[in-house]
Amino acid sequence: MLLPVNVTFGVVLAVLLAVAAAVVAAARLRPPRDTVTAGVRAAVQLAAVSLVIGWVVRAVPLLLLFLLLMYAVAVRTAGRRVTPNGTWWWAAVPIAAGVVPVVAALLLTGLLPPKGIALIPVTGILIGGALTATVLGGRRALDELRTRHGEVEAGLALGLPERDARLEVAREAAAEALLPGLDQTRTVGLVTLPGAFVGMLLGGAEPLEAGAVQLFVLVALMAVQAVAVAAVLELVARGRLHRREA
Repeated sequence: MLLPVNVTFGVVLAVLLAVAAAVVAAARLRPPRDTVTAGVRAAVQLAAVSLVIGWVVRAVPLLLLFLLLMYAVAVRTAGRRVTPNGTWWWAAVPIAAGVVPVVAALLLTGLLPPKGIALIPVTGILIGGALTATVLGGRRALDELRTRHGEVEAGLALGLPERDARLEVAREAAAEALLPGLDQTRTVGLVTLPGAFVGMLLGGAEPLEAGAVQLFVLVALMAVQAVAVAAVLELVARGRLHRREA
């Protein structure tokens, strides 16, 4: 076992969380309560999921319900991060557009077995990547439209359709959401060893096999995130996802 789960583990974890909250408070980055709440929620949720996964992998209906729950939480989280109004549910579109085709292709080609022990972690990684891309792309696009509203008006005055005028302003900003995934892929093995790779090595897999799986995950993530950013940008450009008051 890489980390023994004992009293020392709990104490070190609590200290690290306290340090994170203290630094956030000292630098006035965010309310320290947000950091503490996130850490506590992560502990509770991972403990619950660890118990639930062993149960749901034995039955297909339960497995599907668990995957839908993961998707619903991702949609809610991403949507509320992008906008506080009722259009947040449109975040369901970019996340599904990125994840569903990739998972379907993996299942149809046989690369991903239709078993919970394989389907849950892979789908979870992809949903997480789509969530991050949707949040970053949507927030950056809406921020840019607010800051450069005059340029949108100028485009409309020149005869551009509203969608095209908004796209010209928001596209470059939304594209920045792809940078974390691109940088992670470019530097893999040189700067970091991602979780899938390390996990397989600790599980006894050959280094070449672990590297192949990690490469597959990274490329699949890039595809998912590219689709998610393109979709959320289109929603913003068409005014479906916005921050206007009702």
